[in-house]
Amino acid sequence: MKEPIILKGITWDHSRGYCPKVATAQRFSELHPHIKIEWSKRSLQGFADEHIDVLAQQYDLLIIDHPWAGYAADTGIIIPFNKYLPEAFIQDQQQQSVGKSCESYNFGGDLYALPVDTATPVASSRSDLLEKAGEKVPGTWEDLLKLAKKGLVTMPGIPIDTLMNFYMFCNVLGEEPFKTDDYIVSNAVGIEALKMMKRLTDLLNPEFFNWNPIKVYEALTSRNDYAYCPWAYGYTNYARDGYASKKLQFHDIIKNNEGKDFQSTLGGAGLAISASSKHIDAAVSYAEFMASPETQKRLYFNNGGQPGHRSAWLDAHTNALSSQFFQSTLKTHDNAFLRPRYNGYLHFQDNAGDYVRNYLMSGGDEANVLNHMNALYVESKTKVSS
Repeated sequence: MKEPIILKGITWDHSRGYCPKVATAQRFSELHPHIKIEWSKRSLQGFADEHIDVLAQQYDLLIIDHPWAGYAADTGIIIPFNKYLPEAFIQDQQQQSVGKSCESYNFGGDLYALPVDTATPVASSRSDLLEKAGEKVPGTWEDLLKLAKKGLVTMPGIPIDTLMNFYMFCNVLGEEPFKTDDYIVSNAVGIEALKMMKRLTDLLNPEFFNWNPIKVYEALTSRNDYAYCPWAYGYTNYARDGYASKKLQFHDIIKNNEGKDFQSTLGGAGLAISASSKHIDAAVSYAEFMASPETQKRLYFNNGGQPGHRSAWLDAHTNALSSQFFQSTLKTHDNAFLRPRYNGYLHFQDNAGDYVRNYLMSGGDEANVLNHMNALYVESKTKVSS
């Protein structure tokens, strides 16, 4: 009889983040009775903020955000999967990635997490409320502004989401952020991006400034005043029967007035393994099970998960049970912008959103906002996480 093994994991506190982990752990333990897996959860904000160095001392399995990849490469705090899993499995993960999900966890040639969950800001709507108002899903920037003027639009507005949107507006204006070491984007593009964002947010009920994506979706499905969200990190749960009192339809995001697609900022979550784990082989075996295409398409999805494997996004079963969530947003996910992942970037991300959000809430000089953000960016290049 094999010696019992206990693996401990940490994820975030939502049905999408927690339930599929528990379901896969239960099934894996049934197949491997000597291995028990215990999942704990933290808030969505904790998922974004808490330092993996601390978590890696407490847990074997970590659900992480991809900007940690650079830190992982520099410190060795989590294992590189390509040193433990078969080459064919790694190749499948790369070839069957949704957009840059798999690439996002690759740093310096090593893969520090498996892309078990893929997300980017997408659009969502209450079709019943749009129909009642005689409106349709916006297709362009001007369409969105017109709908917002009618009070039917909301979106996430906490600092991290406003920062991700800033990247999106820079991209649609034709300049990718972080291409130089001295500034994020040119003043001309940065100022115009901030002005466009404020033009929209001035039309919205300011309660959105306190909302993350989950709170937006809860409002959309429990209230009858908002009919449309132009961009929030997608949660397939809200497109399924029986999850919320009302069901949402999800869509690719809008184009600008010249027909260019807005490009939202990639999110999602990866499964990592602490290098401090005493049971790395067992943890790797479980990770391979969770990230495998069959688990992703059925067990993971069926228990509230939002898979990362492309086969699950193209699958008739997953789409039928989620009001075509995957099919309807795949283009936006494939086009999503990949954030920087250098060791130190998270210092910038943790603080820069406050400047954008404060400007959107109170106004001010756009050039001054950019100056503060650029100074923070330059500082982050020399301020490695520790």
